[in-house]
Amino acid sequence: MSLLSNYFPGLSALQTDQFALMELLYREWNAMINIISRKDIDQLSTHHILHSLAIAKVITFKPGTCVMDAGTGGGFPGIPLAVMFPDVQFTLVDSIGKKIRVIETIATELQLSNVKTMNVRFETVTGQFDFITGRAVSKLPPFVAMLKKCIRRKGINDIPNGILYLTGGEFENDLSAIKASATVWDLASFFTESYFSTKKLVHLHNFS
Repeated sequence: MSLLSNYFPGLSALQTDQFALMELLYREWNAMINIISRKDIDQLSTHHILHSLAIAKVITFKPGTCVMDAGTGGGFPGIPLAVMFPDVQFTLVDSIGKKIRVIETIATELQLSNVKTMNVRFETVTGQFDFITGRAVSKLPPFVAMLKKCIRRKGINDIPNGILYLTGGEFENDLSAIKASATVWDLASFFTESYFSTKKLVHLHNFS
């Protein structure tokens, strides 16, 4: 876990232990159920855990914040963020039942009382959240169209409530099709690993 402690030196002993256990649990489960690409599992700490924590480089969620991780897949970015922000409520949503069951087991093993799951298609969710996260779930315009109704208007954090989306490659045309304010960060400005050279984090808010 030296990789994480290099970028997040303020991790507590508990969080350090949780991240170490997280990696072991995902490796064990992935040997039984393919929740992460088999060819990618050896890069779990960089490609999945650290990638998820890019969000923690642009916002420190305040206690009481509610976040939905839409199309969470194997639990990214939701599970790493739940370890990083134990006073924030995370709702992890995915339509694939076997992935949700693995996420529930991992959250229990990590003693994450701030994680709940929903085994539904994310576009059917009707609750209200401060932020919605996603990681290469779909094209941005349909993702925004389906989920902007779930974003609570008034927020308590240092950046406006909205969507925090991890993506890569070309997406400028997608942004131009969305009527919202947008901020884009290059992940290479946070992390030196070559994997992040084309990765971005997009914050969308003030939807019209």
